[in-house]
Amino acid sequence: MPRLCQTEDLTEDQSEILKAVRTFVEEKILPVATELEHADEYPTEIVEGLKELGIFGLMIPEEYDGLGESLLTYALCVEEIARGWMSVSGVINTHFIVAYMLMKHGTEEQKRKYLPRMATGEVRGAFSMSEPSLGSDVSAISTKAVKTDEGYEITGQKMWLTNGGSSTLVAVLVKTDEGADSVYKNMTTFLVEKEPGFGETAQGVTVPGKIDKMGYKGIDTTEMIFEGHKISADQILGGEPGKGFYQMMDGVEVGRVNVAARACGIANRAFELGVAYAQQRETFGKPIAEHQAILFRLAEMATKVETAHTMMVKAARKKDSGQRNDVEAGMAKMLASEYCNEVVEDSFRIHGGYGYSKEYEIERLYREAAFMLIGEGTSDIQKMIIGRSMLKEYKQR
Repeated sequence: MPRLCQTEDLTEDQSEILKAVRTFVEEKILPVATELEHADEYPTEIVEGLKELGIFGLMIPEEYDGLGESLLTYALCVEEIARGWMSVSGVINTHFIVAYMLMKHGTEEQKRKYLPRMATGEVRGAFSMSEPSLGSDVSAISTKAVKTDEGYEITGQKMWLTNGGSSTLVAVLVKTDEGADSVYKNMTTFLVEKEPGFGETAQGVTVPGKIDKMGYKGIDTTEMIFEGHKISADQILGGEPGKGFYQMMDGVEVGRVNVAARACGIANRAFELGVAYAQQRETFGKPIAEHQAILFRLAEMATKVETAHTMMVKAARKKDSGQRNDVEAGMAKMLASEYCNEVVEDSFRIHGGYGYSKEYEIERLYREAAFMLIGEGTSDIQKMIIGRSMLKEYKQR
């Protein structure tokens, strides 16, 4: 195993799982990732392989037919998968967030209905907060669920759904009129069932098609349009309206650990590519790795990779301990995403003109790294979360 991104005090089971995932990445993902990414082709065979490995049920408790592993185990697996191809880790991420929200907030009936099938990948999850006219201001959500004699009707437009086409269960945050003073207590999460694919995927639910993106190819990122979608009150996550915002924020916390892990994986791969190329490419009669400018660059890259990994592991372990990790997750996500972009750019520079060619893997990583800066909240949002918490912790009396 390479020196970077090693984690201390793992159990034998964790080590074996990571070994299996790394082997899968080396044999099944890395050889085809760039070709599939350039073709914007969904990685069907890879996803089927991940199902066989049990990755879709990694954190789902054993009583619901999952492996019952920790957030740390999951994050380390995501780090390995993103090292192979970041888009594949996105296939898992939103599925996992929905499963996590069900585990923590779902009714027992909802857990038994969905979690065993989510563990096998039969049911595939996606979650939806964002809309075309809002970014990080969740209070501005306009999609509404109106009470009817039979339940609710949902109308509105959602945006940026990862797995929007391939999913069959979507956790959707909408406004409901609960009469509360706070806008955040007038939001509810609904579990919307639909068919995979595009077009009308359920009564009153339309998924228009894939959004064409700079990077993050292969995976389906979509809109979702609701036009009077009829849904039972039984499909409210946890069975009680008005708690959707807090349920979503809990899911986003673990999602930020996931994005940090993805950023670590990309950065680690970029370092591997950079340090390998620097030893192969020669100028002025010697490998460029022996030139001080390149050597210093490699040293900084390795340090950033290791620092980001350490922060990500700390955030995952704190969440596993049962504590809130909003600050730690924000720090890890901010640092890992910023360092990821810096390490990828340094590797890109080491490759010189060849880095600009689609024949070289670093070109793909260069486009993928940019998404880490905005996924699950920008660095500016993380800074607000961290800064406000620090003011509370260090308030002058």
